[in-house]
Amino acid sequence: MGKVRIIADSTCDLSPELLEKYEIDVIPLCIVMDDKSYYDKVDVTPEEIFQWADANKTTPKTSAASFESVTEQLRKYKDAGDEVIYIGISEDMSTTCNVFRLAADDLEFDKLYIVNSMNLSTGEGLQILRAAELAKEGKTAEEIVETISELRPYVRASFVVDNLTYLARGGRCSQATALLANTLQLKPKIEVKMGKMGVGHKYRGRLSKVLLKYAEDMKEDLLVSNSKRVFVTHTVGMDRELVESVLTYLKDLNYFEEIIETEAGGVISSHCGRNTLGILYYEK
Repeated sequence: MGKVRIIADSTCDLSPELLEKYEIDVIPLCIVMDDKSYYDKVDVTPEEIFQWADANKTTPKTSAASFESVTEQLRKYKDAGDEVIYIGISEDMSTTCNVFRLAADDLEFDKLYIVNSMNLSTGEGLQILRAAELAKEGKTAEEIVETISELRPYVRASFVVDNLTYLARGGRCSQATALLANTLQLKPKIEVKMGKMGVGHKYRGRLSKVLLKYAEDMKEDLLVSNSKRVFVTHTVGMDRELVESVLTYLKDLNYFEEIIETEAGGVISSHCGRNTLGILYYEK
């Protein structure tokens, strides 16, 4: 009898150690630079993306996982007689869920379950880890999908971006808005709600003070959240002291069983830019 397998995409921003521990496979999304497509976290690193973006004064384009890579992965599981649950990036942000549907149809694979996480980064990762835990407990695919779907509205995902340069380059805000915000040292909180990103509170000042204020502002909600785990996810190359200040704040709450630090992959980094940090958790 086959197993229940959990598949994620590269936007989940789970570390290699977590993926191995929970036996999660990852399908990479694509990043396009100079008209050449690269697999996220396979062919290109976030630091290489930053270097290219800064040199070219633009951001790479990102696209869904390729039909070929999804088909190859699903074929292995079909041949093994496994059931597959794919928990993917919000369908408002990517067509990757639909690529999985098309690949399953092409393979005539009827044991694929698709869950639109309505999130990104470790907001997606929280759901993936819970699904993997349930799979290890022996839950059926239907039971896992039902549980994850019930929990999905309780994911809380937000990030603070250091400046709006990358968002402007990607067309997510105007150059004029970015210039004004950067001049005023505005650092917006980006929140994910109902599968879409929106701007929450706008902080102002040095990033070191802003990140700590961001964490402090969440204290009341954090202390009534699901205490099992909280993620601190940030872009690569971020000042270690800044990351540690947030980690220390969360540790000093003496509330969470797990505080997990991860680095954002290429897709998230392409849109948010350097010095982006988020706190992500399940509301109780």
